[in-house]
Amino acid sequence: MKVEILDTTLRDGEQTSGVAFTESEKLTLAQLIIDELGVDRLEIASARVSEGEYRGAQHILDWANSHGHGHKIEILGFVDDGKSLDWIKEANGQVMNLLTKGSLKHCQAQLRKTPEEHLANIAETIAYADELGIAVNVYLEDWSNGMIDSPEYVYQMVEGLQKTSAKRIMLPDTLGVLNHQDVRKYCSEMVKRFPNVHFDFHAHNDYDLSVANVFEALKAGMRGIHTTLNGLGERAGNVPLSSVVGIMKDHLHLEVNLDETKLYKVSKVVEAFSGVRIPANKPLIGEFVFTQTSGVHADGDSKDNLYQTALEPTRFGRSYTYALGKLSGKSNILKNLEELGIQLSNDETKKVTERIIELGDKKESITQEDLPFIVNDVLGNSVSDPTVEILNYSLSVAKGLKPSATISVSLDGIVQEETAPGDGQYDAFMNALLKIYATVGRTFPKLVDYEVRIPPGGNTDALVMTTISWNWNGKILKTKGLDPDQTVAAIKATTRMLNIVESKEVKEYAV
Repeated sequence: MKVEILDTTLRDGEQTSGVAFTESEKLTLAQLIIDELGVDRLEIASARVSEGEYRGAQHILDWANSHGHGHKIEILGFVDDGKSLDWIKEANGQVMNLLTKGSLKHCQAQLRKTPEEHLANIAETIAYADELGIAVNVYLEDWSNGMIDSPEYVYQMVEGLQKTSAKRIMLPDTLGVLNHQDVRKYCSEMVKRFPNVHFDFHAHNDYDLSVANVFEALKAGMRGIHTTLNGLGERAGNVPLSSVVGIMKDHLHLEVNLDETKLYKVSKVVEAFSGVRIPANKPLIGEFVFTQTSGVHADGDSKDNLYQTALEPTRFGRSYTYALGKLSGKSNILKNLEELGIQLSNDETKKVTERIIELGDKKESITQEDLPFIVNDVLGNSVSDPTVEILNYSLSVAKGLKPSATISVSLDGIVQEETAPGDGQYDAFMNALLKIYATVGRTFPKLVDYEVRIPPGGNTDALVMTTISWNWNGKILKTKGLDPDQTVAAIKATTRMLNIVESKEVKEYAV
């Protein structure tokens, strides 16, 4: 069965608190949703809301009409003596989604009309739309509560609407009150009673049941569903397109007009324009949903794709990644090294794995971009038989006061402790270290260069590679330190330098 998708990101989705798309953003999104994603229908605005809403709708309609998409663009309108229809006609719109009352309570309490009076007004509005050449779909607002409290009213409304030219009747769970069992029951009743009517189902997510509700609505015979990108919408939002496309194709085996490969791209544009972040674990479009963290999973994938499903990331313009952290195993690391073109021996891979696990205990995640830094740190900076060890250090910084450092250092098994101020935390550390070296009568190399690097696109928790150049008796040597904290990375580089000098391996490390 072919199912229509109506995307209402630009209308219902814009009711998300704090979200307001500009005219150019609306046009861009409309083009992406229609041209690239390929959805069947797009609801873009509410009639008579504002001048900005009118201009945004007009720009989209100008583009859509000139590219043969005008019939796909829909605007919410009202039973208001034809004012909404005039607004839509002036904007060159071809389709109105007429908002009517789907529960007796709404009809009587909000409109203060009888069902017969409301139906008569609706019929007049649709007749005027026919005169203007505008197609009409009808929303039965609060239909879910109508089915709970006043089903005979709902049936009366549909029977009346069947006498008009309305193309579709749209059934909203306006307040998100239904569960999947309710949806199965009520949608089945609608389809059984009115088998020739094209019904759409419009889900909200107040109980976090919108996806399950759409699943049951489609099984019951709904011919269309309404979604938003990233689940934007009032309160808890609408059902996300990304959360239902998989169940439609893989579980219900329905025919859908949608280019899945563009879903992630368009969702990221919506994220940027709306300012509402996509949760990292959001199905299909979240940052982590195609990331294997466990080394066991990576091992299974490398052998026979044991941990992969029909939700292949390539379907959605994405790819598998294998997380690096304390849960990483050899397989995770080998897959990341392979992608970077780095080949290591078994012993080297073991050392890198141990270092990643150590770092993973300090930060949430390690990126693939961090990996070359870690390999360099582990394999390019080892020192045999270290004799200098920084046992403890305490670094402090406070507004209006000089930073200070207290350190405890083991030199040939003898522990020394000093405290010193400095112009920064690392400077304070170095001043305390110099005091210790002066006390024991040892010469200290001169720092000649200090370089800090983070991986491209690194976050605030990114690994920091600190490279320090030292002058020792006329020779320049470089040492490196790696840590999420810049000062700690510099301390590690300094400790390596001291052990190189003490071990007399300066020639090996000299530039």
